Amino acid sequence: MHPVTVASLPAVLEQLGSNAAGWAALQGYKAAAGSLLVVPGPGATPAAVLFGVPEEGTADPMAGGALASLPAGDYAFAEGFADEEQAALAFGLSAYRFTRYRSGDQKEQPRLYLNDTAMLARVQRIVTAVAFVRDLVNTPANDMGPAELETAATGLFAAHGGASRVVLGDDLLAQNFPMIHAVGRAADAARAPRLIDCAWGDESDPKVTLVGKGVVFDTGGLDIKPSSSMLLMKKDMGGSANVLGLAHLIMDAKLPVRLRVLIPAVENAISGDAFRPGDVLPSRKGLTVEIGNTDAEGRLVLADALTLADEEAPDLLLDMATLTGAARVALGPDLPPFYTADEALAADIAEHAEKVADPLWRMPLWQPYMKYLDSKVADMNNVNQSGAGFAGSVTAALFLSRFVENATAWAHFDIFAWTPIERPGKPSGGEGQALRALFSLLSERYPAK
Repeated sequence: MHPVTVASLPAVLEQLGSNAAGWAALQGYKAAAGSLLVVPGPGATPAAVLFGVPEEGTADPMAGGALASLPAGDYAFAEGFADEEQAALAFGLSAYRFTRYRSGDQKEQPRLYLNDTAMLARVQRIVTAVAFVRDLVNTPANDMGPAELETAATGLFAAHGGASRVVLGDDLLAQNFPMIHAVGRAADAARAPRLIDCAWGDESDPKVTLVGKGVVFDTGGLDIKPSSSMLLMKKDMGGSANVLGLAHLIMDAKLPVRLRVLIPAVENAISGDAFRPGDVLPSRKGLTVEIGNTDAEGRLVLADALTLADEEAPDLLLDMATLTGAARVALGPDLPPFYTADEALAADIAEHAEKVADPLWRMPLWQPYMKYLDSKVADMNNVNQSGAGFAGSVTAALFLSRFVENATAWAHFDIFAWTPIERPGKPSGGEGQALRALFSLLSERYPAK
């Protein structure tokens, strides 16, 4: 077992002896934040690993992810880590690899051993959930259609003793989910639209409902995207992946809640049966929606699912969606905005996001902008009609708010679900966003018995 020690030069090198000090000098090692130095020992095995730490107040919470770049072998923390759990989590998140389509031998990875079994269980729970999310998002649409997303969701709940039902194809019309049907009806029959409805827990416990956008691929519909904008559209089901990751955390920790997950799973395809700009769609809520742009389909399927969720007045209703490019323009890929009118919930979300280094930023449900969604022929339009494209993420959230009125508290998360540039704790590709912050919040509100 190779010890990993925080490098506080020259004290650590003094302890390791003159050979280590000479090696560090030869390598020019200055213990910069997040930097690693493998100190060789006898028999071509490491004597120790030095890990640089930043000055107080400048630490990157995920800096421990650099440990995942160590040579294959067994490692353990020796001394000097202020937060071993955070460092171990960063290691686990950085060690993720998506290998489903890679042939040949895979490079052996380092292993980190933790003596604290409770800490190990907490870290493994989160690493497993985030890997599950990343696998779903990274899988291309030819292997992650509505049926495969259904299998992932129902399989997850079955593994935890939950139950599921699915409303499929034209049954969506019979059971009053007209906008989910309209968005997904242009896809092939094998990729028919569906509403996935999963439940777990005691019905007498507080009701926590999660709704995730499950658009498995988004061409933009008849308002077709340019090819460059379609390259990442396999990730347009990232909201559903993230709520499933959060569901895994809740169920694995056995939080005392009655959990419900709703996923409208569709492909926004193009055919002679595709919904059109200018169409007026009915909704489960009873509101009519004029289609200003078929590429704003995510809010349509979410609206029907949110209405269903809201009908049983849950104690907490959360939705997650890769909803707008405007959110990325405003805050970039790493800082998802969230929206809620509940001040206590907003404060709790912000507190837990900072606590677990899962960044989120509150944006306003600015009611004067609701007028941007006015329609001359229907109750509302699905996109901003101001003519200037203002406040795209805000108006999308305002659209969704029209379909929530009974829930005790509601929050909407406009996530990206993707890491474009690799860094510690975040390999490039599909990403879990907000689920660690929300799990921390839920664990505090509903502590496991």
